[in-house]
Amino acid sequence: MDGTIVDTEPYWMDAEIALVESFGGTWTHEDALTVVGQGLWHTARVMRSRGVVLTDDEIIEALTARVMEQVREHVPWRPGARDLLDALKHAGVKTALVTMSMRSLAELVVEAIRADGLDTPFEVVVSGDDVEHAKPHPEPYLTAAALLGVDIADCIAIEDSEPGLASAIASGAVSIGVPHMVPLSSAPTHHLWPSLDGRTVADLATAFESELTR
Repeated sequence: MDGTIVDTEPYWMDAEIALVESFGGTWTHEDALTVVGQGLWHTARVMRSRGVVLTDDEIIEALTARVMEQVREHVPWRPGARDLLDALKHAGVKTALVTMSMRSLAELVVEAIRADGLDTPFEVVVSGDDVEHAKPHPEPYLTAAALLGVDIADCIAIEDSEPGLASAIASGAVSIGVPHMVPLSSAPTHHLWPSLDGRTVADLATAFESELTR
């Protein structure tokens, strides 16, 4: 979700900086990049090590609340994401939103997407509070496939971070990396697209079929 479908990573970074600074600490852009794509409990542990005197759950609640305030004001689409979601919906392809953000934020983003004209953009939402193991563990994607009633080997996952991409690859899904805030490594385990802009259902099918011939 964050950084792949909607450009909310800057919202998270603003929230992290504000929280750490409220406890007299310093949180730089580079610090924020180290937790992109990680589960929020990992981020909370890092922030406590930087002087935030709150429990993990309190940190997650504070960050999520601040991000939700910004999402309510504006949900910025990533290039091509809206058109591709719309095309998948019209093609009858099942889709799942797999995010390590909390369900409250994921549902808020889904509602904002609906308000933008995409009715029921996802059949399934898997959030950070729905799984025991966060990305890069494969559990989030395996959970999504099970809820969709499909084999993970018949799925394509699109990710913008290394932890997310590692989760997708480990799950057995055909994996596509679309870098945004952080660079992604090139490897035979996945495809790299510079952007979703101009990408179609046919492009996804081609990526999937190429895996069958490897």
